[in-house]
Amino acid sequence: MAENGWCSSDPSGLSPSQREVLERCLHALNHAKNDSHILAALLLITRLCPAGQLDTGTLHQIFEAVGFNLPARLLVTAFRGGDSSRLPPEELISLGTALLAALSTDASMVAHPQLLSTALACDCYQVLNAVCALPQGPEQLLTRGAVLALCRAVFKKQTLSHEKGLPLLGHLLSSSIRPRAWARHSSDLLSLLGTISQNFCRASDLDRLEMCSQIPPFLPPPGVESESQELKEIVGNLWASLRPLIQGKLGQEHLGLVLVVSACLLDLYGWESTGPPKFCCLLVNRACVEVRMGLEEPPGTEISPQLQHTLTACYRIMEAAMEQACSQGAVSNPAQMQTAITGLSLQQSRQVLGALEEAFSAEIYYLKHVRIFEETSYDDPFLFATFRSLCAWLAEETSCLKEDVIDLLPFLIGYAKSHYKGGGESKGLADWMLKMSISNSSKDGTWSREAALRYLLPALCHLSAEDGPRRVLLSLDTPAMLVDFLSKGWSSLRGQSGKTVTRDPSLETACSALLNFAITEPERVRNDPCFIALETMLSEALPALLHKPRLLVLAANCCTLGLMIARLKSTTTELGQRRFFSSVLSFLLSAVQSGQASKPARISALWEEHWEEAGELWRLSLQALGGCVRAQPWITTLIRDEGWLQNIFTLLGSSGRLPDQPSQDALEEVLCAIAKQCPVCRKDISELVKSVSCGSLQGLPKLSTILVE
Repeated sequence: MAENGWCSSDPSGLSPSQREVLERCLHALNHAKNDSHILAALLLITRLCPAGQLDTGTLHQIFEAVGFNLPARLLVTAFRGGDSSRLPPEELISLGTALLAALSTDASMVAHPQLLSTALACDCYQVLNAVCALPQGPEQLLTRGAVLALCRAVFKKQTLSHEKGLPLLGHLLSSSIRPRAWARHSSDLLSLLGTISQNFCRASDLDRLEMCSQIPPFLPPPGVESESQELKEIVGNLWASLRPLIQGKLGQEHLGLVLVVSACLLDLYGWESTGPPKFCCLLVNRACVEVRMGLEEPPGTEISPQLQHTLTACYRIMEAAMEQACSQGAVSNPAQMQTAITGLSLQQSRQVLGALEEAFSAEIYYLKHVRIFEETSYDDPFLFATFRSLCAWLAEETSCLKEDVIDLLPFLIGYAKSHYKGGGESKGLADWMLKMSISNSSKDGTWSREAALRYLLPALCHLSAEDGPRRVLLSLDTPAMLVDFLSKGWSSLRGQSGKTVTRDPSLETACSALLNFAITEPERVRNDPCFIALETMLSEALPALLHKPRLLVLAANCCTLGLMIARLKSTTTELGQRRFFSSVLSFLLSAVQSGQASKPARISALWEEHWEEAGELWRLSLQALGGCVRAQPWITTLIRDEGWLQNIFTLLGSSGRLPDQPSQDALEEVLCAIAKQCPVCRKDISELVKSVSCGSLQGLPKLSTILVE
């Protein structure tokens, strides 16, 4: 093997014996019969003398023997496998990088005509593409600066940067690294997007159609760079170039590409820079027509992957139209669309909503046949896309197509349960959500088994308030699934504290749906084991939520729901119930603070920020507390022990009033219930009115009547 001595007369610093071994290796390279012989000779050479120290003549001999594409071949083989030499990947990577390093040290080698004619550049892109295809490849490339390097290669118009570098960068940005790539390199990526946009806008209409697929990968995730004026200008320019395409006659393939870009731009800025009202209506209509044509095919008709991608984009356009249509009121009022897209006529509003209804009807048609024939796996991304789109409609509108929706409820609940109870992860669905710019509830980007249920929850909140749908939901044991979801969500939140507490609106929505059942189905609530489990969970949750101000709306939901269930129960004085009602009294009291002088009491600073969401729940809680007092008289003892009446009248002050009449009415209802149920409390109230409120009961006329009886 190699000697440790060095000979200064040799350009490589090799001793005569080492030089002799090197010459034999070079001879072996020139006469190698297969890759194994080549690799054996190369390994011996690199061990004999580091590649970076080989003299120019030796380097030329090596690369003339093996070819300039060998380093890339070695690296690709290491990543993809399939090497006939059976060398471990680590050896192949070490050898390949050593040869590349040797090339880079010699100016004459770097300037070799074969390299300048794109051979090495092509090989490098081949290696990068091979790495990118690995499960952790995009992550590795991001960490090692590939995104920035590719951006700058395109800026400098380096060899093959446009033909191979740009597609590779697009592939990288379509993977899970997209948000982090934009967080690290937003300036360069924004400049690159500007260049791509300029090329797109300058192209002819025909060329633009071919370029449409290049745009989406280079757009930032929704919410990133949203305040950037540069990005707004880019999006505005893209819309200006897309409008003639959407207004023209297009084949299905080209229309699909245009609709995909349109959906991506809507994800960024909504309808802000889309165009005039007439164009917005046309875009929505074209998306709705595509959905009808794609989904209203005879049962069993296969939907191609390309069409699935187009329809998914159409769903996002429809969802954007729904959100805008409902942003100022109920979708059943067509005039509300005017508030979303300025200048839209009433007739145009009706046309858009009519087109949306027909498209969502097509989705129901498709899902019905999935349910009947069970030809599609529940893990299929397109099935999830259709499910999610319909949920967006049902979250806002349940009066249209009511019978069709009720008929589909077994499928919708079954689909949500399948994912919720199935556990595990579905990478296909997670990748689809990422590519479609759909937010994911899990922090690590993997598929969350709760996602389907989370999308369905707003619809369940509406449907559980109606008699017909609610009966079907009860038959499907929907409350048990909601209770389980709420319990697991609370278990996750329970360990959080301070700034780590994260509000989860889905838990609040689940509470709202369960509240509908608690209000309308008393017998089911009394007898269903899931509501017993729910009551226990709420008794544990509310006391802890008092110390998590960021979760005040969830606390208000838990308080109201717990009271609505408790009012249906007979007398009980369990320790858990006493703790729950003690927390209820403290929580309800925390919403009010004294007003100035003789002015009404005010909403406390703690509640003020959330009053729009929590105010009605506070009033419902007071009313339900009155029901609990009537059903469980022992609560009046707790009310006296806690000094709750004293605190309430102190906060009301001399005005005896709350800031709004609905809240005043709710408070009076619970005070009347307490006064009627407990003579001692009635006496306490009379004394408090005289001492604290200066004898004023003008704002509490019903209570005044009870006190004089």
